[in-house]
Amino acid sequence: MEALIAPELEAYAAKHSIPEGPVFRDLVAVTRSETDMPQMQVGRLEGALLRVLVRLSGAKRVLEIGTFTGYSALAMAEGLPENGRLITLDVNEKTNAIARAAWDKSPHGNKIEAKLGPALKSLESLEGPFDMVFIDADKENYSRYWDACVPKVRPGGLLAVDNVLWSGRVLDPKEPSDKAIVAFNAKAASDVRVDCAMLTVRDGVLLGVKK
Repeated sequence: MEALIAPELEAYAAKHSIPEGPVFRDLVAVTRSETDMPQMQVGRLEGALLRVLVRLSGAKRVLEIGTFTGYSALAMAEGLPENGRLITLDVNEKTNAIARAAWDKSPHGNKIEAKLGPALKSLESLEGPFDMVFIDADKENYSRYWDACVPKVRPGGLLAVDNVLWSGRVLDPKEPSDKAIVAFNAKAASDVRVDCAMLTVRDGVLLGVKK
């Protein structure tokens, strides 16, 4: 992922956000050493944003599509009340095992339930309403995930979608993933069910509040 702002500015913003605890620091190290694409991890700044969004929305039930090594799930779990629950969907057993090991070290890990399997299939068996949804998975399916999730979000609930600027490639899309993100962004912006705002945090985060 190419930086959209100066790395020094992003580091400054992260430094002035929620501190990154030892479980998260260890998870970053493990992700860098044991995965091929550690840049897929949301990182401290976006993790802090997600935690704040959970608290701002008063969420008690959160759905995540795309677990990777579990940083974002744990960040959101920290924002949940003790009786809150987060369901996270992914297909990768190796990265899921890394995530579970990290969650086991946190007092908030018991709020998280991981489901392995194709997310669109898993979504069929999940009943709403959810207070918040975070989408950060395979880009070609973003529009399908959106259509599957919006009906499961309560009125006034929040949807957050990662990588919507796609390292700037949305301005000159060439690859299938580029074009999929461009199509998704247009779809979300014109969705009459949701009020959206696109933030330039890290690789772009789309926020939508369901009407």
